[in-house]
Amino acid sequence: MNTRGGSVRRLPPDSERMTRLTAWACALAALLAASPAIAALDEKRALRESQAAIGRVVGDYRLTDAEGKAVQLQAYRGKPLVVSFVYTGCFQICPTTTKHLEQMVRQAERALGPGTFHVATIGFNLPFDTPEAMRDYARKQGVRNPNWSFLSPAAGELERLLADFGFLREATPAGFDHLLQVSIVDADGRIYRQVYGDGFDAPAFVGPLLELAQNTPRPAGGLAGLIDEVRLLCTVYDPASGKYRVNYAIVIEILVGASVLGVGITSVAIEWRRRRRTADARVDARQGRSGVIS
Repeated sequence: MNTRGGSVRRLPPDSERMTRLTAWACALAALLAASPAIAALDEKRALRESQAAIGRVVGDYRLTDAEGKAVQLQAYRGKPLVVSFVYTGCFQICPTTTKHLEQMVRQAERALGPGTFHVATIGFNLPFDTPEAMRDYARKQGVRNPNWSFLSPAAGELERLLADFGFLREATPAGFDHLLQVSIVDADGRIYRQVYGDGFDAPAFVGPLLELAQNTPRPAGGLAGLIDEVRLLCTVYDPASGKYRVNYAIVIEILVGASVLGVGITSVAIEWRRRRRTADARVDARQGRSGVIS
């Protein structure tokens, strides 16, 4: 450095740019480190809450339809009600789920007849899921069914409404993480079934509606419920593609666990049979010796 003229020797331009980039990178890393961790959806808890809602009578809530008309949730009682939750800022999963639901609704109407049940899609991202946003969302998904309402809940009742349906969600940088859940509610306002996934099979959806229409409800659970739980636990959200995919690591863990359990049960059964044969042989031997002595 030349102190005589009071001038400062400057770094070459490339070095200066690199220094500034390094400073920006360090500042960004410090900011990220200081930021609170992003909460991830606890899928097991979400499933427990969803399943626990089955059999629950849903309360009455204030909503606004896509035309700006105030409605009460209880106004939909008297026939089965299908309820789905979306947020209009979702560009992939929610539209895909809604379009699939629209196909399933068509199949159910062919089986049961139009007007035998109602569908309600409720926006949960307030204050953004306004009646106008819900109307635009319905238009983009091509839903024109007169028995399908797109609704905005009252802000003060949103959390209680979601809790009644056992619906959990967590905010993420990309939007929200939540179960892909469709609730089937009976004519008395009681949650009858929860259907999961963005591509569920028609029987899982049409079947419960048919049972309600024929007044032949059956208890929840059984093999179908077990399959739903396994399918859900083996599915994870891929933020890169914006889709849900099968987590084969979990599938392998389940298969390995089942294999170990099967081997363990088989080993216990073999050992039990071996000991039983040994005990029987000893009894026979004693009886034989007793016969010789006598």
